[in-house]
Amino acid sequence: MESDMYGMRFATALIHGGVHEDGGTGSVNVPIYQTSTYAQENIGGTPKWEYSRTGNPTRAALESLIADLEEGTAGFAFASGLAAETAVLSLFESGDHILLSENVYGGTFRLMDKVFKHFGITFSLADTTNPEAFAAAFTPQTKAILIESPANPLLTVTDIEATAKIAHAHGAMVVVDNTFMTPYLQRPLDLGADIVLHSATKYLGGHSDLVAGLVVVKDAALAERLAFIQNSTGGVLAPFDSFLLIRGIRTLAVRMDRHTENAEKIARHLAAHPAVKKVYYPGLETAQGHDVQKKQAKNGGAMVSFELAPDRDIRKFFPALRVVTLAESLGGVESLVCHPATMTHAAIPKETREAVGITDGLIRLSVGIEDADDLIADIDWAIEGSEGK
Repeated sequence: MESDMYGMRFATALIHGGVHEDGGTGSVNVPIYQTSTYAQENIGGTPKWEYSRTGNPTRAALESLIADLEEGTAGFAFASGLAAETAVLSLFESGDHILLSENVYGGTFRLMDKVFKHFGITFSLADTTNPEAFAAAFTPQTKAILIESPANPLLTVTDIEATAKIAHAHGAMVVVDNTFMTPYLQRPLDLGADIVLHSATKYLGGHSDLVAGLVVVKDAALAERLAFIQNSTGGVLAPFDSFLLIRGIRTLAVRMDRHTENAEKIARHLAAHPAVKKVYYPGLETAQGHDVQKKQAKNGGAMVSFELAPDRDIRKFFPALRVVTLAESLGGVESLVCHPATMTHAAIPKETREAVGITDGLIRLSVGIEDADDLIADIDWAIEGSEGK
């Protein structure tokens, strides 16, 4: 998973990729260009900068950086992950059909079910882990697939390369949400994807202090279409948040190394715990898709989901935590835990959630960079306190 951009390895490219200094002053940080508009010399010209919805130097530096890291043609920065996803879905027309991974993020399901459905764009859920079932889900109207791998929240793994070949054989575009993995651990464009999405709020920002979304595309013509949509719809990332996100990305490698080291240790501990019914973590040898994950990604990532034994009460588990915080989101330096059924995936109907395995007993853990032994002690304490219905 090493990069050869400019002859640099990935950890170096995090700091020196894209636009990493200011040409006018020599500042080692790209400044925050906190401006809405730019002076022009005359009318009818084609200035590089004209209006900050269309382009801003701070945002452009971020967009160049993420394009380098994902090894794409162009990057685009938006005000949130869902704003980024909205821009991508705006590539499609009434009558088009889109396939989604079965256990997709609840916000993605809501966006398709409550917004784009009104524009005549239909969708269905598909088991992207099963090539035969996936291939059978295509219709003549299917124009794209949107994959999460590992998927949120059951961490199911999809073979991106194999799935992309099936989709392309059907004339469909491949969109991969790479939020959980980041380009440090997985590069979907290299595996055949056409578009990569990020909720950059998560690991790329890394500090739970901004909300942002990023898109990277492989094809130059597609980049031109998406640039038009970004400018026309206007859900762009502000200069200050762009600056913060660049700063967060610079430490991605060292943070992800600690995140994933902790996650694997915690996952193995939970797998051996007598009060834990099931653990979902693609880094475990017994996990669904482990071999595929090992082939297409650097490791299992830093998200762990699990279910407690039947004699445990999750309503007692969450309040007992003292270090891990009950909260939405993931990917920050602090460990966060959530209850998908009532939080991140509440927008998905209960029968649909349960059909794909998102039960009311599922717990999703975003493992932070604290001391792993402190996290394990906190989780053990909460599990002990959850005994009895």
